[in-house]
Amino acid sequence: MTELLWLIPLLPLLSAIVLMVLPQLSVKALPQSLIAVIGVGSVGSAMLLTLTLALSGGPYPIEQTLWTWMAVGGFTPGVAFYIDGLTLVMMSIITGVGFLIHVFSSEFMLGDHSYARYFAFLNLFVSAMLILVMADNLLLLFLGWEGVGVCSYFLVGFWYQQPDNGRAARKAFIVTRIGDTAMALGLLLLFSELGTLNIQGLGVAAAGQWQAGDTMPLIACLLLLGGAVGKSAQLPLQTWLPDAMAGPTPVSALIHAATMVTAGVYLIARTHELFLLAPTAMMVVALIGLATSLMAACSALVQHDIKRILAYSTISQIGYMFLALGVGAWASGIFHLMTHAFFKALLFLGSGAIIHCLHHEHNIFKMGGLRSRLPVVFWSFIFGSAALAALPLTSGFFSKDQILVQVFLHPQGGAWLWFGALVGALLTAIYSFRLVFVVFFGVANTEVDKKPGWAMAVPLSLLCMLAAVGGLFAIPVDNVFPAVSEHHPSIWVEVVSAAVPLLGLSIAYLLFLGKQWSLQPLLRRPLSQRLRYFWLNHWGLDALYDLILVRPYYSLANALSSEPIDRLYGAIVWVNQQLHGLLSRTQGGRVRSYIASMVLGLLLLIALSLYGGGEM
Repeated sequence: MTELLWLIPLLPLLSAIVLMVLPQLSVKALPQSLIAVIGVGSVGSAMLLTLTLALSGGPYPIEQTLWTWMAVGGFTPGVAFYIDGLTLVMMSIITGVGFLIHVFSSEFMLGDHSYARYFAFLNLFVSAMLILVMADNLLLLFLGWEGVGVCSYFLVGFWYQQPDNGRAARKAFIVTRIGDTAMALGLLLLFSELGTLNIQGLGVAAAGQWQAGDTMPLIACLLLLGGAVGKSAQLPLQTWLPDAMAGPTPVSALIHAATMVTAGVYLIARTHELFLLAPTAMMVVALIGLATSLMAACSALVQHDIKRILAYSTISQIGYMFLALGVGAWASGIFHLMTHAFFKALLFLGSGAIIHCLHHEHNIFKMGGLRSRLPVVFWSFIFGSAALAALPLTSGFFSKDQILVQVFLHPQGGAWLWFGALVGALLTAIYSFRLVFVVFFGVANTEVDKKPGWAMAVPLSLLCMLAAVGGLFAIPVDNVFPAVSEHHPSIWVEVVSAAVPLLGLSIAYLLFLGKQWSLQPLLRRPLSQRLRYFWLNHWGLDALYDLILVRPYYSLANALSSEPIDRLYGAIVWVNQQLHGLLSRTQGGRVRSYIASMVLGLLLLIALSLYGGGEM
């Protein structure tokens, strides 16, 4: 099986190329059934290869070098793969959850005139993400990293005919480039200091050259963190993700569950040996994660667009993963990444089914009463929201409980971090079941015009099972990360951690289903209205960035557009336009004029040749 390792990223890449080229060569439009077979089948084949690799049982790690990418001085990075337990978990999520999203897409996008283009970009996305997680060196990882960034631009702006979609795509691309620039600087620093970008070699070289707490590993880790913050939509570069909901809903599921936003978590986990040498950087990771989690949870409480609620939920849950990584709970962070992939793909695909069946409606307050009309989707949201809220015995409970325990045990402010994480868990349960109660209970405000077919129902059903029992899976990362303390806190810590989501569910019931409590008197107060508006508009960050970055940039560009040097280029354009005008006048359509000009030109050439010959 190890000899076929290279096929796993290659199959989606080849299918993407085929779906880009084949429609251009075909006289007739390709049947959408054929496009679906190519697009879905390639990712399904990659999933089967990954499953075969996982079942083979190792031995790990597996290293495979295909060829040397470049040789510049002593720098010889290869196109090479490194497979260990962490890589295998990521590959399983990307291909497994990605395959279910592809199956769902085959029905969701049916009838779209850009069906082939959609699957081409989707498969290119999967291939780039696989290259990112399989790479054995940071340069190849960076290639996949930039690949998912480009694909996100293509897919967020997929329906480019609408200007807002184009703006959202450009915003996602530009904001994440800020983090990517920091990451590129970090790679340059690591190579200049350690002489290698091989991931395993970096850990050895760093441990031999640096001591824990040195300045150089701190700078390198903060630069890598900059890249992770951009890709994983954490403070202060998280503003692109809610607007990225402009793309098709299955794209949102792929970005949030299986690919792009998990890349930053993977980067920090993969380079954990560097971060262990920079305790300050790890604390920054934890604080960014906690702050982002709380901020996004507050915003999710007041949103009315079903996809934006889930988008803020993703930002918040990625914050939990950052918090886990920051306190050294590496395995717990990756475990939550896996369970999050299950329930977040389920919720996004469920929201896509609702939008598909309700005349493309996004406003949750224009829905209602869908529990009997869309039973499969209803149960999808029940299982998905329960796991998101970390209700006991769901997949989200097992992973989040591990994080909370490790956070509490952290020697530097663990109790305060734990309390902040509990507040985030409470808010998560409230907004999760606010969504369920508003959409599926009460009076129906919009009639269902269609039912989801098998291609939608089957992925939703499978993801329901994974959201329910995914917490029982054991991830093979024991040999990847350093062992954590076996000490357990007092039983009351775990009881409180389990009780808080139940408290959030009860509050959501009293507010949005039972209606025993009413928020209207509170919401009518001016301060509450301003706070709600503040949270609804992303804590004013978009307005702030527009004020301090976007407007000054446009003002500077406008000022430079009339600088004197531009007049030189304008003069060149004017001269060419005048010469073109003179030449166009010779094209009068008269044959006599053409013959006369040809004769004159011939006489001129003869005269020049005779004159030149006389001098010789």
